[in-house]
Amino acid sequence: MPTDPRGSLVRRAVSALRSFWDQLRNLTTSSPARFAVLVFAMLILVFTALLSLPAASMSGRRLPLADAVFTAVSTICVTGLSTVDIATTFSPFGKAVIFVGVNIGGMGVLTLASILGLVISKRLGLRAKLIAASDSNPLRTHGGPVNEGQTIRLGEIGTLLRTVALSTLLIEALVAIALYPSLLFAEIAPLDALWEAPFYAAMAFTNTGFTPNPGGLVPFADDYFLLTVLMAGVFLGSIGFPVIYALWKHYWHVRKWPLHTKLTIITTVLLFFAGAAAFLALEFNNPKTFGSMNAWDTTFQAFFLSAMTRSGGFSVVDVGDLYGSSLIVGCMLMFVGGGSASTAGGIKVTTLAVLALAVWSEAKGRQSVEAFGRRIPSDVQRVGLSVVAWGATIVALSTIVIAQISQEQVSDVLFDVISAFGTVGLSTGLTAELPDPAVYVMALTIFMGRIGTVTLAAAVAASSRSQLYSLPVERPIVG
Repeated sequence: MPTDPRGSLVRRAVSALRSFWDQLRNLTTSSPARFAVLVFAMLILVFTALLSLPAASMSGRRLPLADAVFTAVSTICVTGLSTVDIATTFSPFGKAVIFVGVNIGGMGVLTLASILGLVISKRLGLRAKLIAASDSNPLRTHGGPVNEGQTIRLGEIGTLLRTVALSTLLIEALVAIALYPSLLFAEIAPLDALWEAPFYAAMAFTNTGFTPNPGGLVPFADDYFLLTVLMAGVFLGSIGFPVIYALWKHYWHVRKWPLHTKLTIITTVLLFFAGAAAFLALEFNNPKTFGSMNAWDTTFQAFFLSAMTRSGGFSVVDVGDLYGSSLIVGCMLMFVGGGSASTAGGIKVTTLAVLALAVWSEAKGRQSVEAFGRRIPSDVQRVGLSVVAWGATIVALSTIVIAQISQEQVSDVLFDVISAFGTVGLSTGLTAELPDPAVYVMALTIFMGRIGTVTLAAAVAASSRSQLYSLPVERPIVG
């Protein structure tokens, strides 16, 4: 009996597709961290292809590969660094691609992976729920006693994911509505302002910092209402979705806030004021930045710069004109970044808070690290140290490599590298001048900074083994 070769080919294709689908489903449950990295890598490839289209360029010609790759990485990783001028290089189609990309990337690597895993698996299994819970509190991915009140319960993960999507849409819509009149007052055409307002809103909430108009924020340097709205959008994006969820759930009942929320809010506010005070003290006599401003303008711009170095990426003054001491302060703020599971980057403010509490407890001779009537487990402190060590290593290696390739001043290279690692987007002007090999290194730094050092380590590590024995204790000399 003759066989149908076309039917056999179709069956093999269906079998291969089914096998590939099953492998994806297994990946979402067996290694969610690797799946998260895969999701971001695939998104970068897709957006690189879209931004390489002639239609995405204002000139109608294909963008050079290095520029397309870097812009795609900066877009998906909501960074804001760019090797080209976004306003003059990309067409309306290209800017629409960037707008969509930053909103996708702003949802967060683990949250995005959980949602796609839900689509593939058709249900949110226990492992996926645990990973989504880790996005609300990354400490849940590690062993050790963690008070359930410090995090969101597994049954609330679906609500959390809905909160992520709804809060993104709602906050960006409110910010866009608030920005629209200011754009009209700046003599921008009503139709242009109609799409520039949502673009600015998305860039603020996702802490990206791209601007759709030539000159960036310089034309709005005296519009304090517009700058304040942008700061508010950056703040809401940088505190993280778990904090937004907790504030929405408990409103202003501070005693009911989880420890994560309290540490995030307090540390964020302290860094905001400390950064502003530092910039005010260091730059008040710099004729290229604050020296030509009056007292009120200088104070406001110091607070705006402090907010933007936390991961916002917008700038009114030329960062390259800052004193070297101010660049160091900016590096410190960018390295810390914003809140966990937020659109901001860096090692996160909760990491800084936990390590600061550990140092304070050690100085006081306390046996445990405590805050607000809660004890912070030792494994959480080890994770914090690991995050700082990995982050510092990535920054150091990237700085060495880029400095060697470009032969530029180390201070400028270090600032831009930390801006890339912290997904901030501020630049001394160096990034736009880098040769292609250094551009790819900078893009890799952005990628590693965005997906998170803990997620990256979990993605590349082999499967863990349970250790059923304990070795003898011996104390080396430290310090």
